[in-house]
Amino acid sequence: MLKAELDRIRERISDPNFLENKGLSNEVGIHVFCYDPADELVVQDYIRRIKEESGTPYRIIECDLYEIFLQVLEEKRVLKSTPGLETKRGKDYLLQQLQKIATPEALLAKMDYAPHVKGQDVLFMTGIGKIHPFMRSHKMLDSMQHLFADIPVVMFYPGTFNGQTLSLFDEFVDGNYYRAFNLL
Repeated sequence: MLKAELDRIRERISDPNFLENKGLSNEVGIHVFCYDPADELVVQDYIRRIKEESGTPYRIIECDLYEIFLQVLEEKRVLKSTPGLETKRGKDYLLQQLQKIATPEALLAKMDYAPHVKGQDVLFMTGIGKIHPFMRSHKMLDSMQHLFADIPVVMFYPGTFNGQTLSLFDEFVDGNYYRAFNLL
């Protein structure tokens, strides 16, 4: 079943209306592809393969939030000290400190690129499960609308989205987000 859903992604993102963000009632083109967290490696492999394809009507821009998170911490020169900080001050303190450094705005500054090729670019947002609990996906979606309003965004989400509520790993309520659409 997952393979069939993954195969449908290619068809969906090839649609010119999808690439132009048409038919969304003036909403930002943010789409969610939900999958069972146990299938993470299968989904990662699919994303790798679809990015390597040539001759497609789309260009995939992948932003792995966890990799971007690590880059932000490295640039702020705090990445190497995090294990010691957790040992010394505890995980709750560490979480608070890292959330102050790796804000949605800091991650978005790394994700932003120009120029967007409207009608061709599709932003794949990945690493949602890996970045938990440091960043909540609904906070990223709220913060990114203005930067990527002209291109479709697909968030690969290890959990469920019922059109209103995101549930990471089907265990944690990640937050409410009303402006996204299920991709398929």
